[in-house]
Amino acid sequence: SMTLQVGYVASLATKLSDTFASEIGKAYGKTAYLITTLKEVPRGTEGAVSVEGTLAGVVGSVIIAAAAYAMHLCGPLGAVLAIIAAFVATNCESLIGATMQGKFTWLTNEVVNFINTAIGSATAMALRTLILLRA
Repeated sequence: SMTLQVGYVASLATKLSDTFASEIGKAYGKTAYLITTLKEVPRGTEGAVSVEGTLAGVVGSVIIAAAAYAMHLCGPLGAVLAIIAAFVATNCESLIGATMQGKFTWLTNEVVNFINTAIGSATAMALRTLILLRA
């Protein structure tokens, strides 16, 4: 179904968004802030966000959404929903990193990445479903 395809696209968009945001944010972020308090923290701190990293994350999700649209995996609405969902999920991942990641030994980066992509996928599918129900 198209809803599942949009969820798939969003999961990939979320993963590239997260990778771009964290790697570019660590390397080029001028100032990093803890997502929970907005206090300045060192780059690379779990839960830290930066303008540069956030913008890079959006670029990453746009790349995947555009490629998916070009390959007819989703329509324009699905591409936009994937970008929105990736933004939401990437910020949720920062929240998880800031609030829980150091507190539970089982909450490794791999587990957080899985949760992140699941949030992105579920968000896109939920948004698409809500839009279709209202139509």
